[in-house]
Amino acid sequence: MTGRRASRRAAFLPRLAAEVALGACAALGQAPWGLWPVTLAALAAMLWRVAAAPSPRAAAFRALAMGAGHFALALFWIIQPFLVEADIYGWMAPFALVLMAMGGGLFWAAPAWVAHRLGADAPGRAMALALGIVLSDWLRGWLFTGFPWALTGHVWIGTPVAQLAAWGGALGLSALTMAAAVLPASALHGGHGLRGGLRGAVLAAMLVAAAWFAGLARLAGPLPADNGHIIRLVQPNADQTLKWSAQWAPVFHARLLELSALPLDPRLGTGRPAAVIWPETAVPFLLNEAGPALPEIAAAAGAPVLAGIQRGEDGRWFNSLAVLTPDAAIGAVYDKFHLVPFGEYIPWGDALARIGIGAFAARQGNGYSAGAGPQVLTLPGLPPFQPLICYEAIFEHDLARGRGLPRPAWLVQITNDAWFGTWTGPYQHLAQARLRAIETGLPLLRAANTGISAAIDARGRVRGSLPLGQAGVIDARLPAALAPTLWWRWGDAPALALLALALGGLMLRRGRIRRALPGARNP
Repeated sequence: MTGRRASRRAAFLPRLAAEVALGACAALGQAPWGLWPVTLAALAAMLWRVAAAPSPRAAAFRALAMGAGHFALALFWIIQPFLVEADIYGWMAPFALVLMAMGGGLFWAAPAWVAHRLGADAPGRAMALALGIVLSDWLRGWLFTGFPWALTGHVWIGTPVAQLAAWGGALGLSALTMAAAVLPASALHGGHGLRGGLRGAVLAAMLVAAAWFAGLARLAGPLPADNGHIIRLVQPNADQTLKWSAQWAPVFHARLLELSALPLDPRLGTGRPAAVIWPETAVPFLLNEAGPALPEIAAAAGAPVLAGIQRGEDGRWFNSLAVLTPDAAIGAVYDKFHLVPFGEYIPWGDALARIGIGAFAARQGNGYSAGAGPQVLTLPGLPPFQPLICYEAIFEHDLARGRGLPRPAWLVQITNDAWFGTWTGPYQHLAQARLRAIETGLPLLRAANTGISAAIDARGRVRGSLPLGQAGVIDARLPAALAPTLWWRWGDAPALALLALALGGLMLRRGRIRRALPGARNP
């Protein structure tokens, strides 16, 4: 008996390492790698392996290890915000990565445990787990304030398949991913061996091909003519470690003014842009103190400036977008309402502030307060737009749809991706902005402090961009909006209904198999 235990212990660590590595392979379809075939193969192997577990507990543990590997690689950039002020926060970086990886892994482990309980056989467990991961992808956008990052469906962004999000949203893309992965996994368990697995792989390839051609067909469709308005996106490339220093803050502010004052791209005409967009927290002063700076901003831009700026009101602080008008006044103001936990606010922040703990990304007080909610703003001569500040662009439910607001004609995202470093975070954030454009049928213009700034059309195609670590401007014609997409009209309701039907069908299958077992009581 002792020898068996020693043997099991000796085999445990290699198996654990293999499962973590398999999960990491499943993350390689995410930006910037885009290796979606590797993701499909890894997910298929994961479903096969977890479905073969001898107990619900073993299934959950295997899925936890694989999920932790997946999220550790996909979210590895999470350590970089802690390195901006490494002497203060650097010690937190490894803990943040481990907690994020294990927390993400739980979103795979819980459905694995349930799938093992619900599935009457290994193919049924694989199918139940695939459906459970799709559901967990959706839940990750809501639970604990939400964090729908590195969804299984995000691997399709940048391919024609992403166009299916116009009908089914990110949830539909996750369903497609898991359907393609479960076909070979369940076939391998279906008693047909390798031949059955190959047959399942062929069916998966046919499913992906059909989705690919449907996406190509949508991309080939006509787009309305662009608006005549020219929008300027300004990328100052203000290094986050220097951004607020007394020496460098005036340099970055002067750079914003110089870039805003540049002549218009001659290919687009003469004169001034219809609007200039600055990134999140672009300036080193509060909106309340902006008075002396407004004339120089107006003179440099010669147009309305949509500026990321902080403001204070009654002892509270807000991360805001303010419209600075050409006549040196302050126009409409939008306050970010979906804040980053621990980055922009701390739960029980007032109490924790007494012992010196505050949100590390907030520059005033111990954290920001949340704004009232989504808004649709207008500028003279321009169609209405919805502003999104940084993190808000990853949440489908932060859009204006279903809130009694008019449908905007375009989306504006201002962000400070300098917090996300230069590894993978900015690329994944940009990818999700492209997905919002596809889902809504609305163009999205994105101004990022250190990059990646981009002009994105209503089908998610990047019309122009500035890479990481480069100062400059993008002068882009405002792309036209498409008619409201199916997702804009109905949101995730159709995809959730299909998911419920699939779960119902799986339960019926389970009942049939149980009744067919020897010793089952027949009516």
